[in-house]
Amino acid sequence: MTLTFHTPIRGGRIGAIPSKSVAHRMLICAAFADRPTFLRCHATSEDIDATARCLRALGADITRTESGFHVTPADSPWPVDPVLDCGESGSTLRFLLPIAAYLAHGPMGTAHFVRRGRLAQRPLSPLYEELLRHGARLPRDPHTEPLPVGGPITAGEYTLAANVSSQFISGLLMAFPLSYARCTLSLTGNIESADYIRITTSVMDRFGMHVDVSPDERRYSLIPCVYRSPGEISVEGDWSNAAIWLAAGAVGQHPVTVTGVDIHSPQGDRRIVDVIRQFGADVTVDGDAVTVSPAPLHGISLDASQIPDLVPVIAAVAARAEGETVITGIARLRIKESDRVASVTEVLRTLGADITSDETRIVIRGGRPLYGGTVSSFRDHRLVMCAFVASLYAEGDISVTDAQAIAKSYPGFTADIAALGGTFTEEEDT
Repeated sequence: MTLTFHTPIRGGRIGAIPSKSVAHRMLICAAFADRPTFLRCHATSEDIDATARCLRALGADITRTESGFHVTPADSPWPVDPVLDCGESGSTLRFLLPIAAYLAHGPMGTAHFVRRGRLAQRPLSPLYEELLRHGARLPRDPHTEPLPVGGPITAGEYTLAANVSSQFISGLLMAFPLSYARCTLSLTGNIESADYIRITTSVMDRFGMHVDVSPDERRYSLIPCVYRSPGEISVEGDWSNAAIWLAAGAVGQHPVTVTGVDIHSPQGDRRIVDVIRQFGADVTVDGDAVTVSPAPLHGISLDASQIPDLVPVIAAVAARAEGETVITGIARLRIKESDRVASVTEVLRTLGADITSDETRIVIRGGRPLYGGTVSSFRDHRLVMCAFVASLYAEGDISVTDAQAIAKSYPGFTADIAALGGTFTEEEDT
């Protein structure tokens, strides 16, 4: 699908959609809890649905309604040789791989992970090697498709480098309760996306599973017990996607208010509020609502190592701001749904931005006009968002090919554009 942005939004109020990061984790904890759970989650996405689909394959009964998910936990006897179709969801794969390695033995046999799009090329090391070290049955080549996984893996001491993906750490932590002995996880190297690990321990705690965390957040330990369902639980608003509308308030002509967000959330992408302020936009916080109003913007310096998912939107704001913006901490951007260093650079350069990138940084010299044109999404939902933010101040229409990628995290994106007064057209790609 090609999505063309025409008239910019007129501003207004928009409710945040439920957090994808939180929903993944709550679904997993609920699927292995002691009794059924209702997850209040008024909207879903392809990635959330992928996790629900895979948990069903492992034996959980998950029913979707307009207001959320009814989850009846999985229990033995487990399904035989289950097939877990992860779609393009890296979170689903990395969270459930260690869980399958605990469960897939005896009558269950072997679990088979199906990966689509770029997912099979995204790294699984060092988690892969650590699972092998603890007895997992995995093929020599992690790119084998579908990926067969068997176990059982053992409890005990685990060690992971923390500078590749926090999802590896979260997956192990959520899998530990399925063992029958104390488990510990030690982290080495720089801890990146630390807030995502905090989301995991917070959700586990809400399901009655306390994780002991060392003061330096490098050692995690727990004594396994059964996840305890809270009965009903709500998925909080998503800061990653709220960032689109807050950026729109900064670069557009009208204020935008996002409601249903928690400024004290463990979600690291809540930092978009501070980043937008740093650019010079007018930001006010009132309870669960954040309003951003236009103001003169200026370039900034930013270490994005803890907020990699925000970089495409931030780069589009930087192209609007006068002066130079330098974004560092970009190494993990290259292993997302696209190589986001290369793809963000190409999208904004095609639209007229002065942007360069190398191995360590992205440099944007903002304040020059952007023009209309056609860009690729690189099948990456965050690039659709980048192009949309740029369209709010570009001098012509912007078209994005393969724009259906937005459904990965935000299927209601265009409906929300319309709700804020923007216009667009959709055409099938030829």
